[in-house]
This record gives sequence, structure tokens and C-alpha cells, in this order.
Amino acid sequence: MHRRPGLSTRLKLAISYAGFLLVAGTILLAVVWAFLLRYVPDSPQGLLGVAPNRHVLVRVFAPAAAGALAFLLVFGLLGGWILAGRMLAPLTRIADAARAAASGSLSHRVRMPGPRDEFRELADVFDLMLHQLESHVAEQQRFAANASHELRTPLTISKTLLDLARTDPTRDQGELIERLRTVNTRAIDLTEALLLLSRADRKSFTREPVDLSLIAEEAAETLLPLAERRRITLDVTGGKAQTLGSAALILRMVTNLVQNAIVHNIPSGGSVTVHVEAQPGASVLRVENTGQRVIPAELLPTLTEPFRRGTERARTDEHVGVGLGLAIVHSIVRAHDGTIDLASRPTGGLIVTIRLPGTPHESSPSGS
Repeated sequence: MHRRPGLSTRLKLAISYAGFLLVAGTILLAVVWAFLLRYVPDSPQGLLGVAPNRHVLVRVFAPAAAGALAFLLVFGLLGGWILAGRMLAPLTRIADAARAAASGSLSHRVRMPGPRDEFRELADVFDLMLHQLESHVAEQQRFAANASHELRTPLTISKTLLDLARTDPTRDQGELIERLRTVNTRAIDLTEALLLLSRADRKSFTREPVDLSLIAEEAAETLLPLAERRRITLDVTGGKAQTLGSAALILRMVTNLVQNAIVHNIPSGGSVTVHVEAQPGASVLRVENTGQRVIPAELLPTLTEPFRRGTERARTDEHVGVGLGLAIVHSIVRAHDGTIDLASRPTGGLIVTIRLPGTPHESSPSGS
């Protein structure tokens, strides 16, 4: 924004200090005049011909008073300039950090030393904002790079298959078409997942009462054939638990959780338990699955990052996925003002606990 030139804050403060001293000095001199000189006699000879009279005192006092006021003005300007510079130094450091951030250097921090005051509190808030902004930008850059890589892979495979079909007319066309269909389906799934992430982050959905128990049963019914093929027991327990949100997004959230629990399981004889319950002020969904190995604690926070497929968890290669399952879950939970907690099972596997705000009319865990 273009602004016309003006006085700096430091100069304004210096002038203010000088003006205050000048006004204070003038008042002091006025008090001296009003309460001291008024009692001096105005006789030309003075008192007994020795003491000075009012006329002489005024003639002597006026230049001294003017000099004192001039000194106060200069002293106020100089002292005000120095004091203002010291007081505004934190703002200068914050401005330098802001300029560095505007030029793309988000790693710079103010790190203001000293006891807490208004300026240092502002510096701390600014540092926190820079930290969050740097983390967000880095996350977006990683997401964009991973998304580009994931989208490029099926497109590259499709191009290779098409080139193969063109250069080798004798090759089985049915096999090529089926492989192209598989690759195209994967690209479509990835694109839809990216669009769902964007929709959830914008919170552009209508909130309505949703029963988590019904959503859990619907997701389990949809994924039951997959669980049976893998010889995994799928159970839904608990009772009614209502929240406000998008039924479609919450269904996708639960479906992703159950699907991940089935896929990242032991090869045969595993189990997945989906438990729903109402707690005071919250509706809780817990998905627990068995697994071949214990997930390290340091890996748990990264599982909700985009394109993390849990490479250290037990899984089979027939279900590749797009690496956005838990990232979509995390985004949907955040859009519904809820929380997600991941915990490792002592014998292997994962426990995912999601808490969403309960509906206002629920006053007890039973929802009555």
C-alpha cells in the first residue's frame, strides 16, 4: 500500500516527551510567578532600599526562565529520542522478522529476551505464528510433491501400456485394457480423495444430527466381504451416540478406519472391533485391530500425514491404497471439531479413538 511520508513513531514520541517537559516547566514557572512574585513589593526602592523589588526580579527572572524552558525543550527532545529508541527496539526486531518472512524466510524468529511485557508478548505471538506458518507451508509443499508423484505414477503406467499396445499389436488386448482400467481406477480414487480432503478442510458442508452407531454398522456391512476374504472377524459394539456433522463425510471417515484396520492386520484369523458410545458432551468411536507387530510410538503421529501407508505395519501387497486413508480421517475429524488419538496395542495392531462433540440434548451417556 502506498502511503504519504510522515513522521516516525520515534520522532513523535520524542516530540511528545519534549512537549510534556515544556508544559510542565511552564506550569512550574507560572506557579512561581503566581505564588512567589505576587508577595514581592512593587516599590522602586525595594524593602528598606536593599531588597529587590518585583520589577527587578521579573527582569532578572524572565531570561533565566526562558533559558530553562529552552533547556527543557532540547533535553526533552534528546532524552525522548533516546528513550523512544530503546522502547521501540522490540518493534524494530519484529519488523525485521516480518520483512524476512515476507521475503520467504519463514525460519527466522524474533526470540526477544527479557522479562514479559507487551512488546515481548507480541514477539512471542509472532514467533508462534511464524512457526505454525512454516509448518503449514512445509506440510503443503510435501503434500503437493507427494500428490504430484502419486498422480504421475498411474499416468506414466497408462502411457507405457498405450505405447505397448501401439508397438505390439499381437499382445493380448484384453489384458492391456484390464490393466489400464485398474490404473485408471487408482488415479480416479486418488483424485476423489484429494477433493475430499479439500472439501473437509473448507468445512463446506451442512451439519445435521448423525448417529455414529448407524454409520458404524453401515461401514461394517459394506466392508464385511473384504473382512471375510481375509478371514478377519469384524464386530460392531456399543450403543447410540449422536453428533452434528455431515453424514457422508462421517461415513467416509468410519469406512476408511475400518478398511485400514482390515488391511493392516495379520494375514488370517485377525479381528477388528468397532465400538461406539456416548459420553458426557462427546460421541466416541473406537476402532481396534490386531496386527503382526507393535507400532513404534514415534511412528504413531506420522500415520495421519498424507501418503503415509504405514510401511512399518503388517499389511499385504494386494491392497495398495492411495496413502490418504488416515489423512482423510484426520481432516474430517478436525472439520467436525473433534479429536483423534492413535495408540499401539501391546500385542500388535492399532487403536484409533475419535471423539466428536455430542448433540446438545444428550445429557447422559445413554443419550436419554
